Amino acid sequence: MRITIDGKRFEISTQRECDPRTWDKRAGRAVGLKKESTRILNNYLDVLHGKIFEVQRDLVGKGIDITVEKIRDALLGIQEEKLNLIEVYRDHVQQVAQLVGKEYAVGTLKRFKAALASLEAFFVFKNKTDLPLRELNYKFITDYEYFLKTERNVEHNTAMGIIKKLKKIVRLCVANDWIDKDPFLNYKIKIRETNRPFLLQDELNRIVEKQLHTPRLSQVRDIFVFCCYTGLAYADVQKLQKQDIVIGVDGEKWIHTERVKTETPTRIPLLIQALQIIDRYKSHPQCENENRVLPVMSNQKMNEYLKELAERCDISKKMTFHTARHTFATTVTLTNGVPIETVSKMLGHKSIRTTQQYAKIVDTKISDDMNVLRNKL
Repeated sequence: MRITIDGKRFEISTQRECDPRTWDKRAGRAVGLKKESTRILNNYLDVLHGKIFEVQRDLVGKGIDITVEKIRDALLGIQEEKLNLIEVYRDHVQQVAQLVGKEYAVGTLKRFKAALASLEAFFVFKNKTDLPLRELNYKFITDYEYFLKTERNVEHNTAMGIIKKLKKIVRLCVANDWIDKDPFLNYKIKIRETNRPFLLQDELNRIVEKQLHTPRLSQVRDIFVFCCYTGLAYADVQKLQKQDIVIGVDGEKWIHTERVKTETPTRIPLLIQALQIIDRYKSHPQCENENRVLPVMSNQKMNEYLKELAERCDISKKMTFHTARHTFATTVTLTNGVPIETVSKMLGHKSIRTTQQYAKIVDTKISDDMNVLRNKL
């Protein structure tokens, strides 16, 4: 059988034979249909002929250029290169690494590396090194989820975050036509609602008013309180420069910046509590040398010192730097009647649904609203 496309051709044997005297060269078939052997041979050749055009239609449907190589590989069952899951995953992580600072943040790369490491551990657990993409199915995903929760002792939402990254890899494979069916079609990634810790107003006041004699704790306290009154995340306050403080439409000082995580523009009017902290550190050597608004240390150190600060202020909640962002969303703004649309804008969220995860209305707000209702009734 010879196939020619654009002047290029390849030949393969049909693994059948025929007496030359009974062969019709023009028709490409045996003659003498009364013989059973002739009918069987011609039917087989018809099947081969149909298979070629089936491959052609499949390539056209996928928008793939039809070449001799593509037809040959499809007929012979030769798979394309890099059709194993770990190989494709590693390639994507490498691309993310090369695009850090352009399209991705350093934290994104770290999370992808950690997710890849957990997938590699799953294969070790299964006594495998890799998996052909064509064998990737719903059961593989559910087994992987079970492994994360049992063997790796990962919480549900963390496991869903890891599986989300696998889903992104699978979507790339589907887009490249490396797999025909998305194994995530019937798999739902469900994020459970969590109680995100935030400070009540009296707890925040306790931190602000606490007399501290250790410079490092005072510095951490001030930066944490600054974020309680601005809603900035750690990465955003760390990169905050003096030129990001501008005069806004109302003639007051605002923060004009972009979120590191989402590159979303953020506009935040500065409250008096935040302005006082900025003034306190305007002559700090680190701020002057690096043109920073505040002298922010590493996230690890900040969280370590915040635990000590919580103990000194008799706060039993698990306090991390991100607690400041939740406190801004809940205690500082929403509880005091700032509309959720405004809060969402200041937090730099692309969707109000994201803001609603932060917005836990505290009992005092419920009480105030119900008192208004009592008076009306």
